[in-house]
Amino acid sequence: MFLNKVIMIGNLTANPEVKQTPGGGLVCCFSLATNRVYTTRSGEKEEEACYIDVTVWGKQGEACGKYLSKGRSVYIEGRLTYRTWRDDQGKQRSRHELCAEHVQFLGSGKGNGNEQ
Repeated sequence: MFLNKVIMIGNLTANPEVKQTPGGGLVCCFSLATNRVYTTRSGEKEEEACYIDVTVWGKQGEACGKYLSKGRSVYIEGRLTYRTWRDDQGKQRSRHELCAEHVQFLGSGKGNGNEQ
């Protein structure tokens, strides 16, 4: 048995981008930042940021595009995916993405916080 489950809470680093796919589907893309504070061996507090690209499909993606904006906090459950492609120069590129299955809006924003 295998499990691919990711749960993250973070803030959007920019406004989401909504696109129509060639097949007529809708996808919303944005980057999420999470911070971790830890204490070093010498006792100093350090902070480290982690950034991950998020994709949200369908009606949920449409709601994300409508109600989310840069700085907004979100709770996301989904699965980790690995995507590869060739850039304009023909160089092989790759990255991990979080494919969201559930998005909960947190904090204040344009919506009432219950869009899913």
